[in-house]
Amino acid sequence: MKEKLPDVVLGPDGKPVAGLQGAIIKALGVQRPLVIKYLEYVRRRHPGASAHEIARIIERDYRVAVTGSGAAVGATAAVPGIGTVTSLGLSAAATVGFLEASALYAQSLAELHGIAVEDPDKARALVMAVVMGDEGSSMISALTHQVAGRGAGPIQGWGAVFGSSSQRGLWGGIAAKMQKRFLRRVLATQGASTLGRLVPFGVGAAIGGVGNHLLGRKVIEASKLAFGTLPETIPAEVVDQASERRAIEDVERELEAERRRRAGE
Repeated sequence: MKEKLPDVVLGPDGKPVAGLQGAIIKALGVQRPLVIKYLEYVRRRHPGASAHEIARIIERDYRVAVTGSGAAVGATAAVPGIGTVTSLGLSAAATVGFLEASALYAQSLAELHGIAVEDPDKARALVMAVVMGDEGSSMISALTHQVAGRGAGPIQGWGAVFGSSSQRGLWGGIAAKMQKRFLRRVLATQGASTLGRLVPFGVGAAIGGVGNHLLGRKVIEASKLAFGTLPETIPAEVVDQASERRAIEDVERELEAERRRRAGE
């Protein structure tokens, strides 16, 4: 079977293959219009839902998305004709898919808290911090000179800094400083998880699904800690004024536009 080295998560030297880092960074930068359209769509499916209910729905959607991708990749190891190299290629795609879903979830939760993230660099920094957990929140606190109070450990509500106005270019520098450590962390995690997806006879599907479930749960916990208590009312930007059909079409159109944008970069 011909090897597909560009799709492998880590090469023989232990480093991510060419092109994968760029794909990962692009996956972190889900644009705000797509986030708003997604929240509008959720509200149309659940009219009258409170901010807390919407948050539970997007959390459920996120769990389904990340667990499904892990199980789907794991299942390929048991399919005749699909070997280890091909499975590794799918695992590279699953890594990007996991981060894209995490970006949409984290930014959607931020919007429900009234934190609009329009700056692509700020969006990437937010998602990297959430995926990295305690380490990410500590980096944000240090890099933005946020007052973290006394004691160690994560600070509840640290994500509020993303809603503050800041000088142009600040978040580009912060994102650049976080990127190297983030890539090392996420590729090491996903590389280890890949081993579980390659177990044959259907066991890989279970391990892959459970692995992504655990990773997703950490992202959810970090996001809740970052933004704290939800407000009573939903911000005006996420209140849908269109029909359900229009919302679905808009989501699909924005997704396609996002894919084309990445392909052209």
